[in-house]
Order: sequence, then structure tokens, then C-alpha cells
Amino acid sequence: MSKYGVLVMGPAGSGKTTFCSALIQHLHTNRRSCFYVNLDPAAEDFVFEPDLDIKDLISLEDVMEELGLGPNGGLIYCFEFLLENLDFLTEALDPLSEEYLIIIDMPGQIELYTHIPILPTLVKHLTRTGSLNVNLCATYLLESTFVVDRAKFFAGTLSAMSAMILLELPHVNVLSKMDLLKGNMAKRELKRFLDPDASLIEDDSFGIEADEESLDGPGAPILDPGTLSTPSKMRGTSFKKLNRAVAQLIDDFSMVSFLQLDVQEEDSVGAILSYIDEAIQFHEAQEPREPRDDMVEDGDLDDGES
Repeated sequence: MSKYGVLVMGPAGSGKTTFCSALIQHLHTNRRSCFYVNLDPAAEDFVFEPDLDIKDLISLEDVMEELGLGPNGGLIYCFEFLLENLDFLTEALDPLSEEYLIIIDMPGQIELYTHIPILPTLVKHLTRTGSLNVNLCATYLLESTFVVDRAKFFAGTLSAMSAMILLELPHVNVLSKMDLLKGNMAKRELKRFLDPDASLIEDDSFGIEADEESLDGPGAPILDPGTLSTPSKMRGTSFKKLNRAVAQLIDDFSMVSFLQLDVQEEDSVGAILSYIDEAIQFHEAQEPREPRDDMVEDGDLDDGES
């Protein structure tokens, strides 16, 4: 029996746990079952308590205290310990039916998604090549305010592409916190970031003007003008060739495109979920319901009484 899940990834502060909470709320509203797994050994505050929490197995605080490791080293140790105790996941996930969407909330250290072979091992255990047979999709969140600093945006896009190549999973890339851009960037300018355009790195105009097509609205939050006007540390002469090479690499691979997410809007969360469902082929596995499946067959009752 197949299972279905989504691996929620991205840099620290990109809104992964907030997205998981919004996704769970949306699923509850639509009467869909979900199973929430927290794999961040440092996470503490949740809107919805995880059904399975890595801190019940090992916590980052204990590792740092007992082994004298820093946050990054401690996190790697926690995941290595998890890989040695995969029954912790198997025993919790194995009983789940195909009606559940397994939501796995990951930590924000990007080295996990770029070059350390820990996550590929975990993915193999979860997916069809492993024992759990989970149809898994990766959702990579990148904070939308990265578009203000184009070198930073392409660096973030490169990390998303690295995760796609490393994990070899169906992938949904998302620009999160879109509410922070409202009133600060024209829609036509934003489209150049949704399908990253290498020429952006050569263009110094940031498209911050708000016009009739801008992402503004009543009460829309405005980014700090100082943030918008602060020159990027990676736009100096010494970085121009590097930035241009990174942007061209992303353009050559042509793998990364982004969806927009505003967790305050139900339709936005639902749109992301529809892409996830399509990537994991969730609806294709659900049993079709006949119109009278949930109705009592009156004729059968009458026949039984006669």
C-alpha cells in the first residue's frame, strides 16, 4: 500500500513551520487526514503539535550540552543518530493508510540539502526504494524578500537546485511570505523571478515602484525602505563574475521555477497543495465513490424484511 508525503525544506527563517501549520489547517478544513512529523531537533513552538517529533528520540540541546558540539555539528549528529534508529520513523508511519498526507518539517541548515549525503539516505528509506513506500515530494521554500537582493536570490535559487539534484524527488519550489512584497514590486517585474531570468543579475533596477499592477492592497505590509536601498555586499566588482556565473548556471539547467505563497490566504495554500498532490499523484490512488455509496439501500432492506 502506497503512502503520500511532502518534505518541507528551505533556509532558516523561510517560513517552513508556518507553512506546515497553514497546510494542516487547510487539510482539516477540507476534511483530509494528515500526519505531522517534526524532524527539526531544535524546534520548540508549534501551532499544531507534531504527531511524531524527533525530540522524543534526540534533541539538539542535549547533544550540544553532552558532546560539546555547535549548532551545525549537533544537527548533523542528530540526523546521523536518526539514520541509526530508523525504526523510530517506520513504526509511526507504517500503519498509516493512503488517505493520509505525511507532512515532514525539516530544519533550516542548507548543508543538509546541498552536499551532505544524510537526506538522500533518509529519502531512500521513506520512498519506494525503502520499506515505507511513500510517494514523496520535496517543497523548497525561499523567502520572497530575497528578490530585493538579486545576488542573494540567485544564491537561494542555486540551493534549491542543489536540493533537487541531490534528492532526486518531484520538487515544488515556493517563494514564501509574499505578503511582504505587496506594494513594493510590480507584478510584471516579479514574473522575472518566478522563472529566474539570468539577465536579472545585470539589471540594477529593482522594480520597486508601485503602479496599477503592483502587489499592493489595503493594509499591505511595507518593507523597510532602508532594506530596499541597502546595496548588496555581493554586488561589488569582485563578485560580478561569480554572480553572473551562478545566474547562467541556473539558466542553463532551467530546472527551477517558483510558486507564490501567502499563508494568510486560503486559496494560496490550496494552490500549493494542488501542486503537491499532482506531484505525488495523490488523487489517482483514492478510491472513487459512487453516488449511493454512503446511502442505505432501501430496496435491500425491504427485501430482507419480506
